Formats: sequence, structure tokens, C-alpha cells
Amino acid sequence: MLKNITEIINKSFALLVIVFAVAAFYFPATFKPIAKHIPVLLGIVMLGMGLTLTKQDFSAVFTRPKDVLIGVVMQFIIMPLIGVGLAMGLNMSPELAAGFILVGCVPSGTSSNVMTFLAKGDVALSVTMSSVTTLLAPFVTPYLFLLLGGKFIPINAWALFVDIVKIVLIPVILGVVLRQLFAKYVEALIDAVPLVSVGAIIAIVSAVVAASAGRLSTVAGVVVIGVILHNLLGYFIAYLVSKYLFSLDHRRCKTMSFEIGMQNSGLGAALAMAHLNPLAALPSAIFSVWHNISGSMLAGYWAKRDK
Repeated sequence: MLKNITEIINKSFALLVIVFAVAAFYFPATFKPIAKHIPVLLGIVMLGMGLTLTKQDFSAVFTRPKDVLIGVVMQFIIMPLIGVGLAMGLNMSPELAAGFILVGCVPSGTSSNVMTFLAKGDVALSVTMSSVTTLLAPFVTPYLFLLLGGKFIPINAWALFVDIVKIVLIPVILGVVLRQLFAKYVEALIDAVPLVSVGAIIAIVSAVVAASAGRLSTVAGVVVIGVILHNLLGYFIAYLVSKYLFSLDHRRCKTMSFEIGMQNSGLGAALAMAHLNPLAALPSAIFSVWHNISGSMLAGYWAKRDK
């Protein structure tokens, strides 16, 4: 029963996010108090990720280290540089520019694993890449963001590092440990993890929209256009680089496309709200909605075409 409910909620995720985001825009006072709880909400999401991980999820690191290395390097090069290009090309304000660069510098999200599965890609590689980039995030994201975004807005890389450790690294490791120590109990509750994660992401997006509702109408156009371009260019460039530069097969190219094009936008929103401002968190919030829509469409296209 719980598994069926979770599947229904997951399929309706993008629609639910849109509904709550619209509600947050028109009734911001109702959703603004959630903002102070964003780090905790994201920590719950990352704990859920840790609970779902097993030793096998890291197997590709040892069996196919070249593939994993290619994916990790592309993850922390392609999306950050696209973010810089969009910030300059669309002549964004410093806050928005920083927001786009930040969402480009975060690791890939767990949604990419689902889309890879639906597209009949290499799921084992996808899960390994998501796990590895997440664990590397505290050591890469703050300093990469400082390097690329520091000219747009002041950035405290050390404070970012500490926050990513607290809301990403520790919860993920805790989840892995709990699964190892209490495997029977975790297995009994594992179907509820996606449901809790979806609720937390919806709450984060709603809080960001509510906090920036006053300025949203003036920047909505450039943010939406920028997010769509950021995401689609990520898919496209990652596929082309995988195919023509690294000569990967189609199945792995699809995997790389999702891993690079889909970001842990919840982390981007949390960091922006804590260290920048609500306007800088908007790209991450809109990204959370859009990449699930585009990812589902691309996965459906590939699944049908390849079949």
C-alpha cells in the first residue's frame, strides 16, 4: 500500500511542486516560516539517500573507475561553466548570477537515478556517480563556487564547506551506518523514504518562492529561461562529450546525460538561502521543478526510441 502511494506521489512530483510553489507565491506568509528549517529538511533528504545506499552502489568505483572518473569530472566542469555562461550571456544581476553558478556547482541529484532507469541506461553507474559526487561535494562545491562566482558576490567558502558537511555528508554517512546496523528495520521502512524526500523538497521550493515572492514577478522570465537552458545544455553537452570525446556507448552516454544535466537543486537552494539571499535561491527552486519534467520527457523518448 505504502509503495503504491509512493509511486503515485513520485509520478505527480512535478505537478505537486508547481501547485505548492503557486500557493507560496500568492500566500507567502504561510510558507515563509519554513525557510528556517530548510537545512534540516535537506538533511532528512540526504539521510534518506544514505539509507538506500548499499555496498553494491559503489561497486562501479572499483569495477569501472574510468567511467566514474569521466562522469565526476564532467559533473564539476560542464554545469558550473554553463552557469557562468548563462549569467554573463543573459546579463543577470549578481544575486541571480551567483544562484545559477551555485546550482551548477552542486552534485547530481537522486532524480537522475530514476530517469536513468526509465531510459534504460546504466543504473549502477548512475547510482555510483550520484553517491561519489555527493560525498565529494563538501570538498569541491564551496571552492569551485568561490572560483567561478566570487566575482559576482562575496562568498565564504569555509562556511559553505561546514554547512555541506553538516547537511549532506554527515546525514548520508549516518544513513549508510544505520542501514548496516539495523538492516531489517530499515528495509521495513525503505518504501517511505521517497515519500518523505518528496515532501521535504516541496517544502524547500515553497519556502524559497515565498521568501522571494516580492521580486519573483520581475525576474521570473530570465530565471525560467536560464534554468531551461542550463538543464537542456547539460543533457546535450554531456551526451556529446561522452560519445565523441570518450567514445562511450549509447547506454552510458544516456547515463552521463542525466547525471550531469540533473542537479541536487535542493542543496543549491539551502546554501543560497543560508549564505546568499532568497533571490539567489530561485534558480535552484525552479530547477527542482523543471529537471523532473524534462528528465521524464527525455527518459520516455529514449526508452521508446531505443526499444
